[in-house]
Amino acid sequence: MSDKLIVNFTPTGMIPTKKMTPHVPIGISEIIEDVHRATEAGITMVHLHARDAVTEEPSYKREIYSEIISGIRKFDPFLVICVSLSGRNFKELEQRADALYLDGALKPDMGSLTLSSLNFNKVASINSPDMIQDLAAIMKEKGIVPELEAFDIGMVNFSKYLIKKGLIEPPYYFNLLLGNIACAQANLLHTGIMIQDLPENSFWSLAGIGSDQLKMNSLSIAIGGGVRVGIEDNIWFDAERTKLASNVELIERVHTIAEANGRELMSSKEFRRLMNLKSGNGSYGREKQ
Repeated sequence: MSDKLIVNFTPTGMIPTKKMTPHVPIGISEIIEDVHRATEAGITMVHLHARDAVTEEPSYKREIYSEIISGIRKFDPFLVICVSLSGRNFKELEQRADALYLDGALKPDMGSLTLSSLNFNKVASINSPDMIQDLAAIMKEKGIVPELEAFDIGMVNFSKYLIKKGLIEPPYYFNLLLGNIACAQANLLHTGIMIQDLPENSFWSLAGIGSDQLKMNSLSIAIGGGVRVGIEDNIWFDAERTKLASNVELIERVHTIAEANGRELMSSKEFRRLMNLKSGNGSYGREKQ
């Protein structure tokens, strides 16, 4: 890993609603403004979810993503942007891949790729082998880098299958998400096994579900990894659930922990060089290899 800290900001997600927390950004302008505040606080990249502003339901539509991306790039044309390709609500390839067809100044640098099916508390996220490979193939053809999401050790292993098939290329970036009820738990054993089994030339961030976010962020900062942080994974500031968090508060806390550990923020420009991404400022994604 790099000595500098990758901060992967997840402002919205698919689950938090205004009823759950007034701090979650749902509408296009809200998401843009929250990302603006986050860039001022200090982030490396943003993992975006589109939502319908009226129903608050998740959306796959490229039209919504295009407005969000356009708004963000007006104030930060270098920020690394990842769009969600989640299968939790959308089952068809045409839906899940829709945002990958944005191009030019609206092209995302990265797209999330969950490496297997899994169960959350109340819903399944279905990611068949064919779906994963089809999404990976589209991203490779488009020059969009997969943000590899692994919730357990088997998902890490499946990434190596994609490598053998020539569907993903180094360097790789992983989000290791721990603490989900049906997957790897947020402890040192599960975390260490997943990190140890990553393919060569991998960079990674740790995420914790719910109250495990702070624990996994703290651990990752201490051992040299990156962090995934934001309301998508955790709406509370404290483990006792007495205070709802804002995204900026969660980011600022990460910076406090990083400072105590002597870790500096990795800028978007530095992350672009690390991941062989184009330079930004109108040029996005990865050069086709």
